[in-house]
Amino acid sequence: MRTISRGAIILFSIMMLLFDTTHSIVLEPDENHIKSATFLSENFEVGPGKIVVKTLLDIDFPRGHIGVKSFDVEVVDEDGNSIPLYETYLHHWFAVKYIENITMSPYIKQSHDLRNGIEFERNDGACQGFLLPHYWGLGAESRGTSSNLPDPFAVELGNPTKIKHGFKEKWLFSIMVIDTRGTQDRKGCTECRCKLMNLPNDFYNVTTGINGQLLPRSYKGGLFCCQDNVQCKLKNGFRGPTRKLSLRYKIKWVDWDENQVPLKFYILDSTDRVRSNGSTPIHDCQAEYTIPRNHYNDIPHIKKANIPMTKGGYLVYGTAHMHTGVVNVTLYGQDGRVLCTSNPKYGTGKEAGNEKGYLVGMSVCYPKPGSIKIEDGEILTLESVYENKFRTGAMGHFYIYLAEQISI
Repeated sequence: MRTISRGAIILFSIMMLLFDTTHSIVLEPDENHIKSATFLSENFEVGPGKIVVKTLLDIDFPRGHIGVKSFDVEVVDEDGNSIPLYETYLHHWFAVKYIENITMSPYIKQSHDLRNGIEFERNDGACQGFLLPHYWGLGAESRGTSSNLPDPFAVELGNPTKIKHGFKEKWLFSIMVIDTRGTQDRKGCTECRCKLMNLPNDFYNVTTGINGQLLPRSYKGGLFCCQDNVQCKLKNGFRGPTRKLSLRYKIKWVDWDENQVPLKFYILDSTDRVRSNGSTPIHDCQAEYTIPRNHYNDIPHIKKANIPMTKGGYLVYGTAHMHTGVVNVTLYGQDGRVLCTSNPKYGTGKEAGNEKGYLVGMSVCYPKPGSIKIEDGEILTLESVYENKFRTGAMGHFYIYLAEQISI
């Protein structure tokens, strides 16, 4: 397991650490001994046009030596009603693992100081340092994308032999939501177009990008223009109420035993500009990209990356985190074989989970166990295809779970 820098939190402009009590409903195990619990995160306040970017530290999570089978999230109001995307757009939620020094816990909780006593642990993906560190995380497509892992596979957590002495395994949410009620350009707001935000006049003089350099003025939109408490422009005279929302998330798990097969989780990024230092690949993921204006709308926009896999395994699950406008995403093996294609589902109605014109789900690949093997060192090709229309903050993240073996 690789440790990530504290910059993981800085990347997504996480400003505030909150510690309110969460709530859960624990359900009985089913016949396969799968347990489940539904939790509510601490709440956050939104208002028309407001951007909310938060870290929710020490979220409620099943404890003990377990194997997680699924992790599903949606945004709800104080009465538990699902919030449609055209009111509050869920740009992303990421669940990140960290370990905390037990003796430092009271100090951290009181001071919100993460400089001491906490170590972040990222997934097995290839992106450099602090980029895309999460174990679970999607966005607007959350409600319609399955996270279920087939038996006997699970993500092993809480193994006491793998947790440093004196530390405790914990989880946080990194979230971005955009309230688009009353906005002049709802689509532009969800894409974090800089010109639509009330950014300070010196924004380009003080804001640095992923590479640590000042953002160029050619940066027209994306994560860095959607900062906490920034306001997206509203229609003249629009007034609307604020409200408190939260994440409702359901986790299914089993108690770990000899019947479970562990999985490793990888996030691959179609913006990964891989280069080498001798025999060592260096990954330069950008996390997002812009689709420029053009006159060839009938030709899809394609973004490709060739990504070497230091460690391979059997493919058990595959899907993608994308944005509205995606046509499809495909992961290819080194010999050109298709490993998995994830296709979008677009809404056709008004109800939450079926919002017209929004990306509301991505298909998932469940290969027959043992049928697809990625070899150690194999170079995979990730191809993200969008409609060829101007778009900022486009993403092409592919999620795969790999098993080193198919059975115990």
